[in-house]
Amino acid sequence: MIEPTMRAQMGRTIEDLMDVDPHLVVILANISTGYIERPATAHPERVINVGIMEQTAVSVAAGFALEGFIPVVHSIAPFLVERPFEQIKDDFCYQRLGGNFISIGASYDYGTDGMTHQAPGDVAILRTLPGMEIVVPGTPAEFDALFRAAYADGSPTYVRLHAQRNTLDRAVRFGRLEVERSGSLATVVAVGPMLDRTCEAVDGLDVTVLYCTTVVPFDEGTLRSAAPAGPTGVRSIVLVEPFYEGTLVPELVAALRPDPLRIEAIGVPRRVLSNYGGPDEHDAHVGLTATGIRERIEAFLRTTG
Repeated sequence: MIEPTMRAQMGRTIEDLMDVDPHLVVILANISTGYIERPATAHPERVINVGIMEQTAVSVAAGFALEGFIPVVHSIAPFLVERPFEQIKDDFCYQRLGGNFISIGASYDYGTDGMTHQAPGDVAILRTLPGMEIVVPGTPAEFDALFRAAYADGSPTYVRLHAQRNTLDRAVRFGRLEVERSGSLATVVAVGPMLDRTCEAVDGLDVTVLYCTTVVPFDEGTLRSAAPAGPTGVRSIVLVEPFYEGTLVPELVAALRPDPLRIEAIGVPRRVLSNYGGPDEHDAHVGLTATGIRERIEAFLRTTG
């Protein structure tokens, strides 16, 4: 059996939940309509396609939330996050409304269409909003588990879907880091679809690997208990992110304060990616391959006191 993509799993999960939860509504912006075709036929009053008007989609969703519904808004990441950022801030966070924003395409899954379709900064800007939850699953099954756990919790929740995925499903839990393996030299935090390549990169290295699928709220307790301190009392942390590198550094610092830290953030570099190409080509270009991650981690460990 062919495994579903994350976007296909999104359609299946929403279809299943809409049949049993009369409060769930979906607002589309002309993207992924084929994946929501069955729910749109079965529940036409709860599936609305506003066309290419993402700001309107978010505000319509807020109206549904004010009436007691649980909205899901879906589009490509730059159009769902960056274009209607003010609506997410004012209509949802300011009014303390619950809702769900499911993206596809980040950071550069649509890199063949250029920078207009890239969004490596989506998580960085959304984590500035009070009350926003951010989820980054690594497989379709993990999306299903995490979405079901959080979609009706009353908070605005961003779910970041990828074309890339890990090979194996993990028993992930919303709001929790999972301990993939333990070591003594450093702690590596791999976010979402970065886990497989990170595990390959640290093969043979004496490091702890933590798997992060809920970015916000961040699991401070597990990080503190699992991250060993070196012989000098300094904790060494490596962060492997599928978005702009350094995005989650504030979460690491807050979790481990006031302990002294050394942090290496590996992710999408904060520069304009002007080349055109698919996600694998962009990963190779910026060093987000198992080989590139290994080189960064080894260099970091050589300088760790």
